[in-house]
Amino acid sequence: MNKNPQAGRRLLAASAMILGALAWQPAAAQAFPAKPVRLVVPFAPGGINDTVARVVGDKMAQELGQPVIVENRAGASGTVGAAYVAKSAPDGYTLLVSSTGPIVMAPSLYKNLGYKPQQDLVPIAQLSANPTVLVVHPDVPAKTLPELMALAKSSAGKLSYASVGSGTAPHLAAELFKSSAGLDIVHVPYKGGGPAVIDLLAGRVDMMFDAVSTFLPYVKAGKLRAIAVGSQIRSPALPQLPTMAETGLPGFEVASWVGLFAPAGTPPAAMERLTSAVTKAVANKQVQEAISAQGVIPSVSTPQAFAAAIATETPRWSSVIKQLGVTVD
Repeated sequence: MNKNPQAGRRLLAASAMILGALAWQPAAAQAFPAKPVRLVVPFAPGGINDTVARVVGDKMAQELGQPVIVENRAGASGTVGAAYVAKSAPDGYTLLVSSTGPIVMAPSLYKNLGYKPQQDLVPIAQLSANPTVLVVHPDVPAKTLPELMALAKSSAGKLSYASVGSGTAPHLAAELFKSSAGLDIVHVPYKGGGPAVIDLLAGRVDMMFDAVSTFLPYVKAGKLRAIAVGSQIRSPALPQLPTMAETGLPGFEVASWVGLFAPAGTPPAAMERLTSAVTKAVANKQVQEAISAQGVIPSVSTPQAFAAAIATETPRWSSVIKQLGVTVD
């Protein structure tokens, strides 16, 4: 029997502290996330980045056991939102859902970008592969890529193309098309996809590149005419539509994707939890159906594979941008 009550109390207190510490360790490792996670989309609502973020985010919330909130921070062709996430606390609670432009192309377009994608942002997973497509207004008398190129050559400087903004993937796709085919087509930049598509549908501009999802309803309704796919692979949503490489421009490729990123320095435990959640989300049948319905291809990759792809694409686009002489004010 312990004859020193005070010593006994100290022993009990010490034991409680040790047991508490032991109990806390596994709980701490599983604590993330302890609050809602934000997915920052650096573009206006309604585009493919926004759609993929919301579809995947809903399923991620179920996997994480916390709300996943989509927040749109548009501006400067996606670089405003990307810079915001790059400078956010690296705790796993503020993430970026971005397409190719702000990650791969922006470093070669902006002198003072405000962030370095490969240093300040860490890839978590690619979410989708987005076949690009070239469409024209139905009044344009061309049904194939060779016909469109012949028309553009016979009317130099008279045809125009819309883009969702200078320095975006659709803008660079069109500039690469012009350069590869030796064409003179006027660039008309817009502040987002909505205004650009409105003017294209009205016939105020003649053509436009963008993700298949942007144009799919209008192509099916006969309000726009699809000419060719700009990516290496055909689009499952328009399987009969040939690629540009197949129909007159061998080697032409404008790859686009949507991916998930975290600020550099995010703890490994949080990264593992997020990677697991997003992988399960994209593998979900309902998520895959919802993404495929937008004309894009569900595609999840490991952080390492995604980082390697970005490291390959960045110098390629840097070379293309220098060759084309494209600048952003």
